[in-house]
Amino acid sequence: MNIGIFDSGIGGMTLLCEALAELPMENYIFYADTDHVPYGTKSKEEVIGFVDEVMRFMTAHDCKAVVIACNTATAVAAEKMRRKYDIPIIGIEPAVKPALAASHGKRVLVAATPLTVREKKLRKLVERVDYSHLVDLIALPRLVEFAEHGDFDTGKAREYLRQELSGYNLENYGELVLGCTHFNFFKDTFRQLLPADVALIDGSDGTIRHLKEVLAGRGELEIGRGQAAPREYDTNVRYFCSGRELTTQAELEYMHRLHERLERMHNIS
Repeated sequence: MNIGIFDSGIGGMTLLCEALAELPMENYIFYADTDHVPYGTKSKEEVIGFVDEVMRFMTAHDCKAVVIACNTATAVAAEKMRRKYDIPIIGIEPAVKPALAASHGKRVLVAATPLTVREKKLRKLVERVDYSHLVDLIALPRLVEFAEHGDFDTGKAREYLRQELSGYNLENYGELVLGCTHFNFFKDTFRQLLPADVALIDGSDGTIRHLKEVLAGRGELEIGRGQAAPREYDTNVRYFCSGRELTTQAELEYMHRLHERLERMHNIS
């Protein structure tokens, strides 16, 4: 059986990389819904429809669990999908609580997509854990576009972030929460623009730990290969873009390059 991981685009590769490292014995279906990216600028009803379509695909491809590697999709559709499908559905949400715990009383900036920022789920999360009213929200929709176009080192993302962050006194912040998995591709750019003592945090590792706990509790966890992820990323992963499987050498090489970039970003905090 497979573990399904999906996102509106390539952002979900962040969680796939974590999963390969933590659960290397599993087989994976990675699904990037590139026909509908970005989710964060769509209506709530549209996103629910997209997610339902992906879930039908995952269940048809023998998935024992599905990870929604998209904060927007988690916020608007996860609970509805759990009521409809009888396999575990693991969502991701911005790491607001751990960021507040680590900020030592300084402010916390949560960067996400416009729909995530507007959605009640995030605002309720902030209300539940932000006792001292330290959290600010910022929407960064164009960062998703830059990631999907592979604009990691062209300078476009750096200039965009410089402009968007210019209205904040960054010296007042202790943590920046990356509330969209696409944003992890730009950790190096964030690090260049932020004061050295502003830490970067996201919810990827916690989400995969939760997945592991759920599978272990159901007796469905594959174990035995060891701790290291396979060197060849496609040995136990099938990649799909909105239902079309990626099989050509050029397509798989591009996915490998994305893995390699995320490995470089992994140690930036």
